[in-house]
Amino acid sequence: KKTFFAKCGAMSNSKIFKNKTILVTGGTGSFGQKFIEQILKKYPPKKIIIYSRDEHKQFSMEKKYAGNDKMRFFIGDVRDLPRLKKAMENVDFVVHSAALKHVPTIEYNPFEAVKTNIMGAQNVIDAAISAKVKKVIALSTDKAAAPINLYGATKLASDKLFISANNLVGKKDIKFSVVRYGNVMGSRGSVIPYFLECRKTGSIPITDKKMTRFNITLDEGVQFVINCFSMMLGGELFVPKIPSFRIMDLAKAVAPGIKTKVVGIRPGEKIHEEMITNSDSLHTLEFKKHFTIVPNTKFTSLRKDQLMKILKSKGGKLRKKEFSYSSDSNTKFLSVSELRDLIQKLK
Repeated sequence: KKTFFAKCGAMSNSKIFKNKTILVTGGTGSFGQKFIEQILKKYPPKKIIIYSRDEHKQFSMEKKYAGNDKMRFFIGDVRDLPRLKKAMENVDFVVHSAALKHVPTIEYNPFEAVKTNIMGAQNVIDAAISAKVKKVIALSTDKAAAPINLYGATKLASDKLFISANNLVGKKDIKFSVVRYGNVMGSRGSVIPYFLECRKTGSIPITDKKMTRFNITLDEGVQFVINCFSMMLGGELFVPKIPSFRIMDLAKAVAPGIKTKVVGIRPGEKIHEEMITNSDSLHTLEFKKHFTIVPNTKFTSLRKDQLMKILKSKGGKLRKKEFSYSSDSNTKFLSVSELRDLIQKLK
């Protein structure tokens, strides 16, 4: 059975990664591990560099890929600019997925998130420009759209830095873009593993019965990022069209018949998530499978009107009226049975 994203079709990537060296910050995380698995399987590159500060996970990955001469491992933090510059020597593409992401923890440790998510983002940009990298994609989150928590605020700042980095490249052939998507199904710290654990107690805690969320599987998120490397011109913020789910439907899918208890929303949590705000929609182009937000700033390398013209020639359409791409007003919601099927695949 095909997933919602697969039904929409996949975009061609031709041989974009052939003989290329790719560096992934936060490469030992859920996204990084799946991205590397897919790249090696479908688009064999020249080399993949894992850049992360988790030595235990790096050790596990080294064992997994023992004998694979394409793999390289760098212990390092995105807060460390000299180390990043060293790791990016002779790199063609960068995927920036390293971040502090746990909303309540960041609310309690705010400046740590600033140092990693904002200052670390600028370090990645500076290192990529110094190393003459060709393409950089930074991963964002739905929480960066109209943020109410510090995690979302730091990621919005990061998004702005990466988009504006296209003004810093001068005559260098380097492009920066951002990919924003919703909750990754079953990822560490997400609601499904939490519900599965709570099921053992005989009760599922619900923050708000009206709550909705966007949903994307890890495979879908990775494939969308891969697709964006083929599409990117520099300066775009890509948003995939993905389904939503209702929190009460998720509870029914995880534990049918088990009682629920309303416990209230956590600090910095929204009832519904947005990926495109009304204001952003004024410079957003809609495609069949995704949206592209065009920067509302003047670029030295490619002006906004030029970017708009190119994207329109590729099938992008401007909405006549402003809109909000929000999890509660989405056109596609996952049913209880669809959620149950997806949860089964996570096991």
